[in-house]
Amino acid sequence: MTSIFRTVMGADFERLHPALQRRFSVGLDSGEACFGQGVMDRIWHGGSFVKPFLAVGATRNILVPRAGRNIPFTIENVPYADSFGRETVTFVRTFQLPGRARRFDAQMVLGPRGDRVLDYLGTHQHLASDLHFSARPDGSLVIRSGAHRFREGPVDVPVPDVIGGDAEVRESYDERSGRFRIRVRVVNRYFGPLFGYEGSFAAVYRDVRECGVRDGLRPVREEVRA
Repeated sequence: MTSIFRTVMGADFERLHPALQRRFSVGLDSGEACFGQGVMDRIWHGGSFVKPFLAVGATRNILVPRAGRNIPFTIENVPYADSFGRETVTFVRTFQLPGRARRFDAQMVLGPRGDRVLDYLGTHQHLASDLHFSARPDGSLVIRSGAHRFREGPVDVPVPDVIGGDAEVRESYDERSGRFRIRVRVVNRYFGPLFGYEGSFAAVYRDVRECGVRDGLRPVREEVRA
């Protein structure tokens, strides 16, 4: 069985902890969806200049506009074929912040040459970036983003470094607790840290033929440009 993540990582995939291998084998071949539930110990923001960008992004389920501690969290990784026939895996994260839940949506597809994963962000997939996956010696996973691109109608332009952010995700498995640990940091090359969160969650797996893709999980608009 070959997931989009195993395809791009090749032999490096085998260096991941077995629990991470299963989590990132979610796909149409495996027939499994993964649902995580846990707590983010901390959601943080950079300086005050970040707030307007977070507020705008939140209107399209991109980033999270509020900071907090001990925030209940869920993540839904469900595979499906999008309207262009591409295998897609959802990364829909929901943070139960006081007063209102906030979502951070992404859908991942295999690049057209099979050498990269494309990460489409938000409800309308206006932002896209390449993701680079690597296994660490301890079996953990590191994901780093490449350049971001903005797409809307005929517009297809790179996001300037001055307003963009480089994302790094580190995910590991704690055998003692039976939980995944995750740390996310988004940093601007000029202004420093912008946004991030860290915490842990437990995961369960379901047959995607039985659970399907629930209403509201897929984006409102799908982007075909790679």
